[in-house]
Amino acid sequence: MKITKEAVFNALKTITLPGEGENIVDKGVVSNVMIFGDQIDIDIQLQNPSLQARKKLEVTILKTIHEQIYEKAKIKVNVKVITPPKATESEPIKGKLIPGIENIIAISSGKGGVGKSTVTANIAATLAQMGCKVGVLDADIYGPSIPTMFDVEGERPLSVEVDGKSKMKPIENYGVKVLSIGFFTKPEQAVIWRGPMAAKALNQMIFDAAWGELDFLLIDLPPGTGDIHLSIVQALPINGAIVVSTPQNVALADAKKGIAMFQQENIQVPVLGVVENMSYFTPAELPNNKYFIFGERGAEYLAKDKKVPFLGALPLVQSVREAADFGRPACLQENTTIADEFVEITKNLVSQVVHRNKNLPPTKAVEITNLVGCEAIKT
Repeated sequence: MKITKEAVFNALKTITLPGEGENIVDKGVVSNVMIFGDQIDIDIQLQNPSLQARKKLEVTILKTIHEQIYEKAKIKVNVKVITPPKATESEPIKGKLIPGIENIIAISSGKGGVGKSTVTANIAATLAQMGCKVGVLDADIYGPSIPTMFDVEGERPLSVEVDGKSKMKPIENYGVKVLSIGFFTKPEQAVIWRGPMAAKALNQMIFDAAWGELDFLLIDLPPGTGDIHLSIVQALPINGAIVVSTPQNVALADAKKGIAMFQQENIQVPVLGVVENMSYFTPAELPNNKYFIFGERGAEYLAKDKKVPFLGALPLVQSVREAADFGRPACLQENTTIADEFVEITKNLVSQVVHRNKNLPPTKAVEITNLVGCEAIKT
């Protein structure tokens, strides 16, 4: 049997490294293939692999070629370890583009309990109502709440084949595609993982998912500034970030840290704006009264102080909590004040995305004003 280089490369293109979207040929892992009769020499180069990972890749290559080309082929795999250049302190962290996704927005909060996931879910649903193609990645590994807010608890993503590779198909509701670690754990099960395990799970949900064409991918980050945040900015070219806070000083102190994290010299993710949640309370029986329970305009003043945009304020409304628990975002309640507030905040966000893509070095050249069907940017 005559073995050809083309056949070997085609076989190798069916192999991917764990957590990576591209196959080992397109990713540049395979540097050379030489054939001498029934002997195949394959040169590969890896960045600081563990012995276990290297051996596993070698076994996979042997098995693939024996199954797809010739079961008696003699295969020699030569591994070269390459060390990536160290980033200088002033060099921004770069991520890898996901084909088909135009804009990636991280939504964060310095403090837990300020409504970050609620804001994420409602902005996503509002964008979908405006005609955009939207996805949400629930990156809160230890406390995923997005499945509850989209009424998809208990769902399990199906496996679909895309370009010969098995991918996770996001769960969809209200026109929004969703992936969360909550789909793979029981509701009462605690996720007790160290940082590297959490980062690996995130990479799989990012790069091993069939997101398809998206105008916006919103990433619901966990509270604080830690491993998950750094993993996300390293893995993806984030277009910008939103910081959610309530008006009181305790929350604002943590929100400052969140803004500072994105503005770090070696991260440099533009902060698209601040959203103030639980801004004020208006009782139904006194519709003209506003009670500033947690303080007045604290997040607005923070945005002004940090010279970042203020996207808007959301009142403390019982229906928002009820909608989140019920699994139907409050923005879908027609002719309500809260729905109007979410529309306004979403328009302001899109305006900032347009401004960012025009005036800052783009992650990708984006003609956002020409997005087909995405009416958010036209209003």
